[in-house]
Amino acid sequence: MLDTSQGEPTVPAQAPVPVPRPVPVAEEPRGCLFALSQPPLMIFLGVIGTLLLLASVHDLFLL
Repeated sequence: MLDTSQGEPTVPAQAPVPVPRPVPVAEEPRGCLFALSQPPLMIFLGVIGTLLLLASVHDLFLL
C-alpha cells in the first residue's frame, strides 16, 4: 500500500558501494592488414584480379 504520511522521509538502508575494478586495456584496433588476411576477401580479390588480368591479356594480344 502507498504510504501517504507527511512525516520525515525515511531513507532505505543502502548497500555498500562496490569498488570499481580497473578496466582492462583494450587491444589496438585492427586495421587494413587484418582485413586483408581474411580468406573470403582474398578469394574475392583473387577472382577480380584474375578477371582483370585475363581481360588485359585479351586486349593486348588477341585484339
